[in-house]
Amino acid sequence: MSQILITRPHGKGADLAEQLSQRGYQATLFPVLKIDYLTPDNTQLTPLLNADKIIFISQDAVKALLALKPDINTKAQFYAVGEQTAEAIWQAFGVRAAVPKLHDSEGLLALKSLQQVEGLNIVLVKGKDGRATIAKNLKQRGAFLNNLVVYQRGPVEGNATDWIDHWQSLDVKGIVITSNAAVDAIFRELGTKQLEWIRLCQFYVASARISEYLATQQIDSANIHIAAGASDSAMLTCISEGNIMSEDTKPTSQLAAPKPTPSSSTKANAKVADSASTTKKDFAMNQNTNQNNKQKISKTGSLALLISLIVASGVGFQFYQKLHTQQQANLLVNQLSADNQLLSKELQAVKATQQTLQQALFNSEQKVAASLAENADNTAKQLAAALQRAEQQTYSLNPQEVTSLQRMAEFKLWAEHDYKGAAAVLTRLDTLLAEHPGTGAIRQAIYQDLQALSIVEPVAIEAIYLKLHGVLGQVDKLVFNAVALPQEVEQEKQHALSENVSDWQQNLANTWHQMMDGFIKIRQRKDVAIEALLTEQERHLIKQRLSLYLSQAQDALLTKQASVYFTALNQASELVNDYFKQGDPQTQNVLKALAALNKESLNFNPKIALKSTEQVKEWAQ
Repeated sequence: MSQILITRPHGKGADLAEQLSQRGYQATLFPVLKIDYLTPDNTQLTPLLNADKIIFISQDAVKALLALKPDINTKAQFYAVGEQTAEAIWQAFGVRAAVPKLHDSEGLLALKSLQQVEGLNIVLVKGKDGRATIAKNLKQRGAFLNNLVVYQRGPVEGNATDWIDHWQSLDVKGIVITSNAAVDAIFRELGTKQLEWIRLCQFYVASARISEYLATQQIDSANIHIAAGASDSAMLTCISEGNIMSEDTKPTSQLAAPKPTPSSSTKANAKVADSASTTKKDFAMNQNTNQNNKQKISKTGSLALLISLIVASGVGFQFYQKLHTQQQANLLVNQLSADNQLLSKELQAVKATQQTLQQALFNSEQKVAASLAENADNTAKQLAAALQRAEQQTYSLNPQEVTSLQRMAEFKLWAEHDYKGAAAVLTRLDTLLAEHPGTGAIRQAIYQDLQALSIVEPVAIEAIYLKLHGVLGQVDKLVFNAVALPQEVEQEKQHALSENVSDWQQNLANTWHQMMDGFIKIRQRKDVAIEALLTEQERHLIKQRLSLYLSQAQDALLTKQASVYFTALNQASELVNDYFKQGDPQTQNVLKALAALNKESLNFNPKIALKSTEQVKEWAQ
């Protein structure tokens, strides 16, 4: 038995292997790729809400997107590259998808509904680095294409050289490949001998695209067989037509049955045999004529032919067995002649019946043609009526309602600075326009506005407010920049009083000087310039002023006044630098916090121009 190697990812080749076993092959599952699901952000998933067409390139794309549980427009037209992908879409989203006859990129792009896509929103759900042909062609046709990458393929753990050695030990004759990534995984870092062996294998690929990619590995085109798609049935048919099944499993042809030889006992029997043979040939010619007409005959005519054939065969058989004389042979010839005339009459009756059937068939064809023409006219009328209703529905859209919603979005944006509210109003407007044809330009502008609003980052008012509150709590702990006084200069004692009574005049003068020194005293200190000292009241007022600046910054933050906020922070920083001790850790922490708060981006009013406003004005006019 021939050994077939199935390289599809884990869980996807079991059914094909079972079907190949039933056909007499030996099938081995050997996945060379693993599939990892990715997690796109909300911005990448948003186009699914307003998509006109959604294309899935594989079952993995469907499963990976379903795992994300996104909001998706189920009214959009869905497309699948193959039948299995279409079935996965039905199971996941309950929507029937369009499938091309050829299950590849070229077959998908050939669909009529994908020819005129200018201005339409199309989402291509795919794997990483896959289906570049589809994306390129749809962009060239004018579509707004969004590539949504939800998974990626990569080689499984292991060395490709070890794989080839194992395959050689299994005596693999054919290899099933369903993606270019599998080709890359197999042919990486192979030696000369391994390349020589694998180039002798038969390759069964899912599309012409994979065949061309495989040919770059110097694989002979005679060894590459292209299936009608990646489905199990397509692959099974391709392998069966590849004729690599071993000779012991091929069915043997049946032996031909030996032809009987005529008896030659007597001349009379030979004449009778010739007469019977002539009668049978005439009947066979008539029967062939009836078959060539390819028309049905009545049950009566068929029964008559069958009875006549049985009678002729029976008569011939009786003459072969019982008549041995010339007289009996002549009687048999006469009998056969009479039977032949009877058969001729019956054949004429059959021909008349055939003519009747032909006339009835012709009449039926005319009736069918008339019915088809009538149905075509009715279909055309219904289509025209549907188009007229669609046009009337377009005109029935209330311009005032559309304009009101657009103005509300503008008010939310410019007056209230409520970006989420503006996005909600635009989403409501898009839902309203989705029910009416001819509004594609407005919806496209709305989608661009929603994208612009979604990237606006709101100011973290609460976090900044709490940081300011934390700095306020540190004000009372700040240490003022007080001067440390040096030691006084020691002076000799002057104006000392004498105990001698005769020195009374000098003692009087010295007493006067001592009294003056006690009233006004100027002390001298070494090597320092003395600054004016702050009273306790002044220190209290300075801390109150610093707290006031920080509170003012908080109020400016809540009222969204950026200039007032930064002015208050600058004044607070100046107070700290002027009056508080710079070497103290508490002062350094407060200055560091004020510097960080001064770097906050307070873009309360980002400039966003709604493109949908102009589109709505043009449409309303």
